[in-house]
Amino acid sequence: MKTTFPATAEAPRVTSGTRALRYVQKSSFEILRYVILLFVAAVILTPILFGILGGAKENGQLVGDPVNIIPSPWVFSNYTNVLFGANSGAFYQELLNSVMVAVVAVGLTVGLASLAAFTFARMMFRGREFFYTLFTLGLLFPAAAAILPLVILLREVGLSGSLLGVALPQVAFGFPLTIVILRPFFKSIPTELEDAAKIDGCSTFGFFWRILLPLARPALATVSVLAVVGTWNAFLLPLLVLDNANTWTLPLGAMNFKGQFSSDQALTLAYTVMTAVPAIIFYIFAERQLVSGLTAGSVKG
Repeated sequence: MKTTFPATAEAPRVTSGTRALRYVQKSSFEILRYVILLFVAAVILTPILFGILGGAKENGQLVGDPVNIIPSPWVFSNYTNVLFGANSGAFYQELLNSVMVAVVAVGLTVGLASLAAFTFARMMFRGREFFYTLFTLGLLFPAAAAILPLVILLREVGLSGSLLGVALPQVAFGFPLTIVILRPFFKSIPTELEDAAKIDGCSTFGFFWRILLPLARPALATVSVLAVVGTWNAFLLPLLVLDNANTWTLPLGAMNFKGQFSSDQALTLAYTVMTAVPAIIFYIFAERQLVSGLTAGSVKG
């Protein structure tokens, strides 16, 4: 007696026409993606290139032939006047003030928010989610709405007109976003790693300082870049708090420089470009730290 087996369905054959169709679809998708990326890059880079190249032109070129992007001839004296000219002292003073505000604001924001995010991510206590929700609600509160009472409060405590009066509010404004970014990253670290550290005699703070923070370099680099950009570009708060030219930051200096040299558009563009260079340099180094952290700081559960 013969045993019969049910016939199995044959796998559909992939013809050369099907493969060609799939290749065309994939190629079309790749081309569309690159076109979109090039368009977005052009939208972002065009104003930057216009500012950089415009700072290397004469005023006659900017007014007479604004469409021609390439300077002819190149005028580098605009940049040298900003760095070494008569107004270079004010530029370097404003640069120093901006750096001081950024260091204090970013250091306190990242440091204190890291402790808060660690508490919300790794510790269990009553009301944890309620207090975390209060921090997240800070993202919905516009900073401009708090400017007037904030200026009055700074005046009452004696911080009006000082760089510290600009840095401390920046810490408060940067707290919610920093905690929201760091908490999921801290929470994703395996609990087995913390248990092993405690078995080896590591305290809770020791685990946070020696193990968790080195592993969190990508997240720390991200929040540091966001904090630097927000602090470096702050304009309204320094405008209302700083009443002395010696304490002005770079955005206020750029406003004053534009008013002083309104007829010299090329020199104004060169000054504006130079105010953004330190933040760009910081971003480049932070990006390298971010990439190195992603490759060296991974943890397997």
